[in-house]
Amino acid sequence: MSNSSSISQFLLLPFADTRELQLLHFCLFLGIYLAALLGNALIIITIAYDHHLHTPMYFFLLNLAFTDLGFISTTVPKSMANSLWDTRAISYTGCVAQLFFFVFLIAMELCLLTVMAYDRYVAICHPLHYGTLLGSRACVHMAAAAWASGFLNAVLHTANTFSLPLCHGNAVDQFFCEIPPIVKLSCSDAYLRENGAIVFSACLGFGCFVFIVVSYVQIFRAVLRIPSQQGQHKAFSTCLPHLAVVCLFVSSGIFANLKPPVVSSLFLDLLLAFFYSVVPPAVNPLIYSMRNQELKDAMWKLMTGYF
Repeated sequence: MSNSSSISQFLLLPFADTRELQLLHFCLFLGIYLAALLGNALIIITIAYDHHLHTPMYFFLLNLAFTDLGFISTTVPKSMANSLWDTRAISYTGCVAQLFFFVFLIAMELCLLTVMAYDRYVAICHPLHYGTLLGSRACVHMAAAAWASGFLNAVLHTANTFSLPLCHGNAVDQFFCEIPPIVKLSCSDAYLRENGAIVFSACLGFGCFVFIVVSYVQIFRAVLRIPSQQGQHKAFSTCLPHLAVVCLFVSSGIFANLKPPVVSSLFLDLLLAFFYSVVPPAVNPLIYSMRNQELKDAMWKLMTGYF
């Protein structure tokens, strides 16, 4: 029987056991990672470069791109390195850091998506008050609140999780350090304290989800009252990228955490973790760049200007 004071490293769950599959996993993750880096960096540079995009919607999108860069960089590089070097190990300090940044950035992403829903609500339902309700100072305050909420949430969970006595070895049943697999390693009844923190975060997450749903109900009602189809299409087009990102992020997270225990397996857990930790940061830039003509034009202008 071991305890947390004697554990110097954790063993992560590998995607593959054979050398050929490990190298395939490395190549696939490398391609996804580079695509995510390129897409999010291009959004950041484009918004910073083009003064026409210095609006609240693109300010929050800029923050989302930064968050996605950090989000995918928290889990994917270590998984790639482990496959390349044929190891499962991650240091105790590395595991603490990985869990902290994962919780920080996932909470930050949800808060930003909530703020972006409010931005679309004000733009469509109260367009005459848009400049007042979403001035520069208000945008900075909302972004800062999202960063602070993610940071406090991460401190709470990281401190609680790694203060638990660990009595069931050091093998983490996930390809990165996540709260539930580490809590499973704790001694009996010691996990109840962390479960309380999880309930607290779940309530906050549910509150954000309800806010997003209510915002879009109001948005759809306002759009359907627009007399012209062209006006309706234009209003919907500004919301569809955000709505698609929200659906991808929330649906994968909900299914991963609320799936019935009878359908649980290590392979399914790996697959679901991939979908909610790797896919959204890689796909978000594609969704926004494909559905937003203004952003596409600015990207094209930037690339033709440099090349």
